Amino acid sequence: MTTPAEPTIARDGDRTLRAHGVSLGYDGRRVVEGLDLEIPEGRVTVVVGPNACGKSTLLRGLAGLHPLAAGRVTLGGRDARGMSRRDFARVVGVLPQSSIAPDGVRVAELVARGRYPHQGWFGRHSSDDDAVVAEALAATGVADLADRRLEELSGGQRQRVWIAMVLAQQTDIVLLDEPTTYLDLTHQIELLDLLRDLNRERGTTVVMVLHELNLAARYADRIVVMRDGRIVAEGAPDDVITDATVADAFGLEARVVADPVVGSPLVVPVGPLVARP
Repeated sequence: MTTPAEPTIARDGDRTLRAHGVSLGYDGRRVVEGLDLEIPEGRVTVVVGPNACGKSTLLRGLAGLHPLAAGRVTLGGRDARGMSRRDFARVVGVLPQSSIAPDGVRVAELVARGRYPHQGWFGRHSSDDDAVVAEALAATGVADLADRRLEELSGGQRQRVWIAMVLAQQTDIVLLDEPTTYLDLTHQIELLDLLRDLNRERGTTVVMVLHELNLAARYADRIVVMRDGRIVAEGAPDDVITDATVADAFGLEARVVADPVVGSPLVVPVGPLVARP
């Protein structure tokens, strides 16, 4: 008997990524517990919270890179565990916090690996693939490094190359775990501008874990604040980034004012750590 092919999500179908009662952990210790989250399509969502609160673990769970202890993740209403890795990767691109490349790989070769989900079973490379790779290299400012080996680059250059690979994947959703790591302030702003442009011009759903609250408030349409493996607040930056939320989630006494340049919430620390209830 011939096994029917697994249905894929239509290009014009629902692309909503959801976590339903998701729990995640390591060696029997729960890091994320019974969490529900819906990622709005076509928006920029930023996950923030103190160290070890479960941000990165949650992102890895959404990406299918960490096994679920309980609950499920759905994409367009389908259980993600029932999808092939290739089908999932056609819709969701992922940049983990730590990425490992083969020894000796060159920049253009690595970025070209982002085309894998769109190629046939024999992995034939086309001129269209070349054009997409060239565009991704140019967009991240690493076109002049195309022939260099990855190990020859600085940490910031490598990070931009990894992001180029995710862009070359041309997915409707991108998940990025601390994408500004290793980047100086100028390149952080350039990268976040690039991701916002990707969202605004192509409608790409962007989900990021960021440490810097003020950058999160500046670039996010929606912010998810975590503490101790749970969501303590979520919504628009103006509604979520408040004195009370900063104190509750981070244990930091601060005043939140309007950024005088862009108008987004600006967190100004004003005192010592406050005691958490």
